[in-house]
Amino acid sequence: MRRSTALRLLALSLAAALTITGAYVFLRLTGQGGVTAIDLLRTALVVLTGFWLIWGSAAAILGVLTPSRLIQGEPTQAPKGMTAILVPVYNEDPVATFSRIAAMNRSLVALGIAERFHFVILSDTQVMETAALEVVWFNRLIDEPMGAGRIFYRRRERNVGRKAGNIEDFVARSGGAYDYALILDADSLMEGATIGEMARRMDADPQLGLFQTVPHVINARTLFGRSLQFAAAYLSPTFARGAAMMQGNEGPYWGHNAIVRVRAFAASCGLPELSGKPPFGGHILSHDYVEAALLSRAGWKVQMDPALPGSFEEGPDNLIEYAKRDRRWCQGNLQHARLVGAPGLKFWSRFIFLQGIMAYLASPLWLLLLVASMVALVPEQPSVVRGFSKTDISAWTLPIAVAAILLLPKLAIWLRSILDGRNRSFGGTLAAGGSVVGEIVLSTLLAPTLLFLQSRAVIQVLLGIDGGWPATRRGQNWISLADAWRASWWIVAIAAATLAGAVLLASGSAIWVAPAMLPALLAPVLISWTSRPKRGTATPKLFATDSELAPSSVIKEQRAIMTAWTIQGSSIEADAASVRTPTHVIA
Repeated sequence: MRRSTALRLLALSLAAALTITGAYVFLRLTGQGGVTAIDLLRTALVVLTGFWLIWGSAAAILGVLTPSRLIQGEPTQAPKGMTAILVPVYNEDPVATFSRIAAMNRSLVALGIAERFHFVILSDTQVMETAALEVVWFNRLIDEPMGAGRIFYRRRERNVGRKAGNIEDFVARSGGAYDYALILDADSLMEGATIGEMARRMDADPQLGLFQTVPHVINARTLFGRSLQFAAAYLSPTFARGAAMMQGNEGPYWGHNAIVRVRAFAASCGLPELSGKPPFGGHILSHDYVEAALLSRAGWKVQMDPALPGSFEEGPDNLIEYAKRDRRWCQGNLQHARLVGAPGLKFWSRFIFLQGIMAYLASPLWLLLLVASMVALVPEQPSVVRGFSKTDISAWTLPIAVAAILLLPKLAIWLRSILDGRNRSFGGTLAAGGSVVGEIVLSTLLAPTLLFLQSRAVIQVLLGIDGGWPATRRGQNWISLADAWRASWWIVAIAAATLAGAVLLASGSAIWVAPAMLPALLAPVLISWTSRPKRGTATPKLFATDSELAPSSVIKEQRAIMTAWTIQGSSIEADAASVRTPTHVIA
């Protein structure tokens, strides 16, 4: 704990020092001859946005400097505690979800530790046709090895509290039968060895309340999806390693691919329903961060290990689905503004809440900084503070510094991967380097569009518009140009108006506005282009990942099961017609 506290202070001090330095340089550049009110506003915005930018990069650099150490026990050693593997589903494809459960079950059976794990499908499905299919495919699922008596299903008629309420209902009704609960998403997939290791770590430390893995994205099919998949597999573990060093025993919980101690969770993580109407009232959407904070408050350890392999999930394959998910996360994170001051929370939990809030507020603040910079070029504005003398500092100093803060961590990860041989798993040093450059280019092109989408999400929440919890549409790939236009025409209009205003009213600002607005003009093209599925079955070198080039055993098993079940689907699903009201509890 002392080490994590020291690292926090070091990172916070470094981020604060660099932010103050940047603000001073910015004010020296803009305040020559007199500091206007707009100059002070812009400097404040530089401080607010710059600090969090530097903070994120500090975690990556710390991760680069820290070697990855995998600590894993004997895979065939059965844990002492009983674990319920919870799979919450909400209007999901039963074949895809249940094939993942079957693959994980087979992996546990092969290791000889399956008797210590039960699977529990917690359905909140509201579409009756889908619910009927769940029952039919569940009957197929319990025919899996050791399935009878170990794989369970129940469906709630009303999804009160959404996913958090679904899990809370299980803990209240059945949690006493288990020591631990491994919480998954419908698209989660884990190696049996990983599941066993997580349970053994809970056995080994009675104070460990929650243990979080870092899942890698798999099965991406589009340019957009594969860029996210590469970032999750190649870049994210290093960022997470640096963050874990600072977090210590007050780590994160991301809502899935994590194991909890049922007794601790039941005693500590009862979530309140916030007063008032959504989006700031009602059920807490981003419940995972709150539950981690509550466990820490109660004295339980919350840890994360980015080095533990065999944890997977799927991600959105196009920008529209990504934005839908991001809209929910935005509302959930902004809800945390009401919880930052909750009694008894540890400082780090409050800081993480603030960090999550700023992750979304940063987008409209960046746009406000852009607009303020255009206004600042309007002549004859009165000074409110005595100005600085002429400086030799170049106007390009800050843009170059921002680019360095964004790019250096990713390049440092690539260099570190050369030294430790990690690039071999990603197609070699040149292929990995090309993918890093490709990710930088693509994320730069898409950044303005994401900036507008996140800004709209923030504005909607602040205006009291509830985004709800729409069901995830998995496997939806290509977005036509017409659909992309309907989703982003307003971005094109704002970008065009901003560029025109810069040229007509403050021509000197055009050179600073263009890098952000020109890609935004191409938003429909970029959305459609990046959503096209890859052609053929061969793995492209660009954004190739270790899970593509050498899939783990559970990935290959799940694909084989999915293929076989898809072929059997028509005959099996014919039974769904006879299922009128799905049984609530099947064992």
